[in-house]
Amino acid sequence: MANIASCLCGKIVFKVEAFLPAVAHCHCSMCRKFHGAAFSTFAEVSNDKLLFVQGKPYLQSYVADNNTVRKFCKCCGSSLIFESTYNRADNTIEVALAAFDQLEAIKPTAHIYVANKAAWFEITDKVPQFKNFRE
Repeated sequence: MANIASCLCGKIVFKVEAFLPAVAHCHCSMCRKFHGAAFSTFAEVSNDKLLFVQGKPYLQSYVADNNTVRKFCKCCGSSLIFESTYNRADNTIEVALAAFDQLEAIKPTAHIYVANKAAWFEITDKVPQFKNFRE
């Protein structure tokens, strides 16, 4: 069964046929600002396992100074996709888990970039923490 995701306004709909094991809560300042939250949660997917059902032309990209790309709906602003140079080399993409209404049993395996976490947020779970990316 494919996992269906959408943006807030419903113009963009995509499905993921299979997730890769890398799932993380990212606490970097860019993810915090992109999601307007204490952290973002992304899961890695092979490019061939991500299919747009509708609305791909509504995807807007923001390319940061570090050459990462964040994609969002240009109508409602929903944060949907993250892509790094690593993803491009590995033929993968990262999808925001918050975009899925129902999701197979996926659990984050790391808190990354904890050195940049919001001072007002305390991590209280037992998921491994990494100062920067996974070591």
